[in-house]
Amino acid sequence: ANVCKTLIEGLRGYNIVIVSGLAMGIDSIVHKAALSSGLTTIAFPGSGLSWKTLYPAINRDLAKDILEKGGALFSEYTPETRGAIWTFPQRNRIVAGIADMIIIIEAQEKSGALITARLGTEYNKIVGAVPGSIYSNSSQGTNWLLRLGATPITSSGDILKELGRSEER
Repeated sequence: ANVCKTLIEGLRGYNIVIVSGLAMGIDSIVHKAALSSGLTTIAFPGSGLSWKTLYPAINRDLAKDILEKGGALFSEYTPETRGAIWTFPQRNRIVAGIADMIIIIEAQEKSGALITARLGTEYNKIVGAVPGSIYSNSSQGTNWLLRLGATPITSSGDILKELGRSEER
């Protein structure tokens, strides 16, 4: 969580839009960090956009904050579609498609984040990963991506460099 907040805080003042899935955990942290850093954020929930079915329900206030601060919510599903085991991996292709760079901050050995990273490579996107402890389950996926050639992300400067934006401000 701290790594995520630090990376996004370092992007403050740049015209960068943060894209994520509105899921619990790192997605929520990403969206909140973007909002607190004054960055626009776009969420792609794995459900429809009706307030009754938006998933996860715990993030409905976060979704409202995203909209109030100029961000957006997108879904390919009908408004009343409930999140299901198949909707989340399916929406990851849209997240990977819209982003210029995919950054995996934490991922277990089998996770939706790794699906997004794989799709990012198929779409010829930059894929970055934050290195983690060899003892942490949540670093198994990121360390595996690094072994496969993902760009190591250890600072906001790494992100800006990969996006060709390090000279801006």
